Amino acid sequence: MNEDRYPCGTKRPNSTGESEANTGGGDQKSLDLSALPAINPLQLGGKENVADLIDGVYAKSGFNARRLAEGAQLYARMIEEGATIGMTLAGAMTPIGMSGVIIDLMKAGFIDFVISTGANLYHDLHRAYDMPMVQGDFLADDNALADERVARIYDVFIHDDSTLEATDEVILQAIRDLKTDIPFSSASLHTHIGRHVNKSASHPERSLVACASDLGIPIYTSSPGDSSIGMNLVVPYLFDRPMNLNPILDVIETAGIVRDAEKNGVIEIGGGSPKNFYLQTQPTLNQILHDESKGGHDYFLQLTTDSPHWGGLSGATPSEARSWGKVKDAILNNVVVYSCASLTLPLIAQYVLTRCKPRSQRRLYDRMGEIVRELRESAGANERLRKTYKDYYEFPPVE
Repeated sequence: MNEDRYPCGTKRPNSTGESEANTGGGDQKSLDLSALPAINPLQLGGKENVADLIDGVYAKSGFNARRLAEGAQLYARMIEEGATIGMTLAGAMTPIGMSGVIIDLMKAGFIDFVISTGANLYHDLHRAYDMPMVQGDFLADDNALADERVARIYDVFIHDDSTLEATDEVILQAIRDLKTDIPFSSASLHTHIGRHVNKSASHPERSLVACASDLGIPIYTSSPGDSSIGMNLVVPYLFDRPMNLNPILDVIETAGIVRDAEKNGVIEIGGGSPKNFYLQTQPTLNQILHDESKGGHDYFLQLTTDSPHWGGLSGATPSEARSWGKVKDAILNNVVVYSCASLTLPLIAQYVLTRCKPRSQRRLYDRMGEIVRELRESAGANERLRKTYKDYYEFPPVE
């Protein structure tokens, strides 16, 4: 660990807080509290913007207020240091309107690719077509809602006919001209749907799927069958037009994106399958392909309500991910903010939109052929991989 920086990577002011004085022998050092920043009563002038509030109040406080400030500063550093930035999206974020926050980050060049649950992408499509999704009541009687054909996501109401089934029709229309004779990744599927939304919706600007297709931002789904988008693919499959959606291509493409980058960072919204699907790109490279070019992700920021002591992946800390080769350091440049992402994501997004200059779009989807080709060529020339599996697979000649 670099002792000149806090765990998130932020430089400590003036000193690490440790003096050279010994306290009774050996190399033990005493802790000089006077060298550490004091916590004083927080001052609010009443006219602070969000970024100033985070730097001037949260960062000078403690607990998760300080973690949120460190997370915002870490995201800004990812941007400023030129990292290729992924966002993983779990939980019901688009139903509560977070599509707009993510769209703003995409347009600024602060998200380069996305790994999401299919449900978030499905519910993202409603607003582009003015299909109702409204604020309801978390105390509502689900029996009464079912009688009215209204589905509920906590305090969000969605109508079965005018929203859910209408969105199903959009998806089935979108994939009518999708080429199904060759395997394709979920990024190709979502790009195709996004293009359809841009052509047919009354408000395509409200859809992150449509925005991503415009900007060349690939969107992946780690469990493509586990959502209404995947459910809709049942129709063509049953009626002589099977979908060659191949999730292994997602594994290849995301690993290729990470290998292609000089630095890699992630904003993990919640946990779940998208969280690990991003993190596993590093073991795919170093454990499976024996590619030594990376050695773990450079930056990790997670906004979550999950705790590590239950043993689940959603709550697993980045320090645990280090032993798997998923992050570069167990402590440095890693921040977990324990709070609901409905609160923390807009605050952190507003921070970087205020503090950081927009970046040019990487348009990774447009470069995917090149990215995958370079990954394959590198793997094919890897001496250790060739030696281990030479009796099982036919590798290309080494030039």
